[in-house]
Amino acid sequence: MKLMTVCGLIAAAVFTFVSGQSIAADAPFEGRKKCSSCHKAQAQSWKDTAHAKAMESLKPNVKTEAKQKAKLDPAKDYTQDKDCVGCHVDGFGQKGGYTIESPKPMLTGVGCESCHGPGRNFRGDHRKSGQAFEKSGKKTPRKDLAKKGQDFSFEERCSSCHLNYEGSPWKGAKAPYTPFTPEVDAKYTFKFEEMVKNTKAMHEHYKLEGVFDGEPKFKFHDEFQASAKPAKKGKE
Repeated sequence: MKLMTVCGLIAAAVFTFVSGQSIAADAPFEGRKKCSSCHKAQAQSWKDTAHAKAMESLKPNVKTEAKQKAKLDPAKDYTQDKDCVGCHVDGFGQKGGYTIESPKPMLTGVGCESCHGPGRNFRGDHRKSGQAFEKSGKKTPRKDLAKKGQDFSFEERCSSCHLNYEGSPWKGAKAPYTPFTPEVDAKYTFKFEEMVKNTKAMHEHYKLEGVFDGEPKFKFHDEFQASAKPAKKGKE
């Protein structure tokens, strides 16, 4: 009987492990480490941004004055509040995304996948495109990656947090709403075309090699590339 029980426990453990592996393999969110392995300069720049530190603002006794103005309890730990966490991490409430119960460091903060889309479905093609360009100069149509889920616009992704309040001009607004509205403080007025150029919130832009071609192309792609910094050697 004891042997059967032990065997049963082992079988259950193996099943759980294999099932977990399968779920992980299918999960569209991978975490920024995958992106950062190639885009090192962007990742390094991102670490100093407000997006990178998004979860810090949810901790107790942080941003006290701002929380009081928004009628929140500054002593509360909002990192455990499901109504708040979603706009401070990658993929909350989605398969493979950040969870309060089992938080993943590489999904903490507003990272690559919050803006560009969950990476598993397109990152492999993205990498292969870079390799093909290095080998023969072959360009890859952006539409191929867009079909796999890479977002070349991401305005809606930004609006889903920054404009998600009652009375918002954004049509997608729905509860739970953000308490940080323009009525609370004018600094919460969100204008995508201005904020997307703010390197205190976004990462710096660096010269890209031209691996991808055609539409869809981010509306400020050419403008950003015209003044983009060359990535330091070893940080591209």
